[in-house]
Amino acid sequence: MYILADDMGYGDLSCFNNRSQIPTPNLDRLAAQGMRFTDAHATSSVCSPSRYSLLSGQYNWRSRLKSGVICRWDGPVFEDGEVTVPSFLKSQGYDTACIGKWHLGWNWPTTTGRSPNQVLPYAIDTPEVELRRDEFWKEIDFSAPIAGGPIEHGFDTYFGVDVPNYPPYSWFQDDRLTAQPTRPKSAAIYGDIGPSVENWSHEAMLPEFTRRTVEYVESHSSDASTIGTNPFFLFLSLTAPHSPVSPGPEFRARSGIGPYGDLVSEIDWLVGQVLDAVERSGLADDTLLIFTSDNGPELGTKDDEGAFERARRTAHYSMGDLRGIKHDVWEGGHRVPFIASWPGTIPGNTVCSELVSLMDLMATCADILHAPLPSSAGRDSISMLPLLEGKADQPLRGSLVGHSRNGKFSIRKDKWVFIDSPPCSENPEPEWFRTERGYPEDDSEAALYNLTEDISQRDNKHSDQPEVAQVLGRELESLRYIAPKRKIAPSRSSPQS
Repeated sequence: MYILADDMGYGDLSCFNNRSQIPTPNLDRLAAQGMRFTDAHATSSVCSPSRYSLLSGQYNWRSRLKSGVICRWDGPVFEDGEVTVPSFLKSQGYDTACIGKWHLGWNWPTTTGRSPNQVLPYAIDTPEVELRRDEFWKEIDFSAPIAGGPIEHGFDTYFGVDVPNYPPYSWFQDDRLTAQPTRPKSAAIYGDIGPSVENWSHEAMLPEFTRRTVEYVESHSSDASTIGTNPFFLFLSLTAPHSPVSPGPEFRARSGIGPYGDLVSEIDWLVGQVLDAVERSGLADDTLLIFTSDNGPELGTKDDEGAFERARRTAHYSMGDLRGIKHDVWEGGHRVPFIASWPGTIPGNTVCSELVSLMDLMATCADILHAPLPSSAGRDSISMLPLLEGKADQPLRGSLVGHSRNGKFSIRKDKWVFIDSPPCSENPEPEWFRTERGYPEDDSEAALYNLTEDISQRDNKHSDQPEVAQVLGRELESLRYIAPKRKIAPSRSSPQS
């Protein structure tokens, strides 16, 4: 089972940040029974590309999504027939389900016969294109099946929303909407222009995802004698704490730092409900459960003050000690909290400091099942299983490429991270924050940091260590064109995922 938060920062969980102002007792409980990874990374600092990598085992820039995210009405980022984690596990006899956010594109049917891909430029959100997107929904036939979504890329079932602030404001069930969006979105509903069903509520999302997840888990364990005979992979893809920042009524004011903290508290509650369901169903020892986030915390939106202002106001730093937030190539844009639990296999209350990536799920699943991947599948994925079992005697991943919203690259190797562009944020860092952290002005052409000594990326070593920068720059170029071989070690156990 894989739980993916949306825009949750490395510093939001108290088990990763002892100065966090948000209580997260259930996530702490998960960490206590499993392993915390302190150097885990999404491949991108924004949503669609990091989700693509998680499900494909490939860097996002190997797809047609070279920068940015999937915009409203865009087609799928996956190619037809592309191997995904769920399609691979399905071929191995697993039931596969996705609950929650998709944001990887659909082939929308239209009443005019025009495909959105013929009219709207892919993954472009300039003001001019946004105006065209605002009108294009009027051509879409919302009563017809919608191709290109989760069930065409490996999932047996799907329930959720595309993006919480994207139209249509309606539930998706497999390849259809559960109700027709017949009216323009109310101004009271946070999000982009488009159609909505009556009485749409953002606050209903997390409770509904929780209810369906608990039902799904319990449906696979109604008879203890059948446990393990119908293995499943559940991808619980959350819409929070991404905007709209809309915690449920019972969670408002719970955190003491405002709506964002309250929404993180609601996510923590959700995780507790899922853990209880797994344990109640007798599946705990047979279930690998992973919790992580798709990228770092948001700069700020119309309904949320954002990471910097929240830090100034409450002393809660969603990025922790890291530099950068969502969109950035800095560590805080893509280094994410990552917890894995599998009682009996993963040692409890342990910490792993090795470099890992969200896209390593593909090779890890193959390793667990002793099943070879197709040659075209998961070419950037490396099995984490030796780390999960506490048996790795050397680092498994030699390097890892990072990617920003605007297409900037970094490469991590050992203690070094090299950024192949001027060291400036894609989000404006407030002057008070730069002063507090001691960030100097830097007009260098590229950046090199020693993360062992400088986790906050203050001291650019590019001019002091030109040989290191050159070596990493050459490796970055080679990785952008040549995929590394997967590392898969033999294993013994096969859990629910």
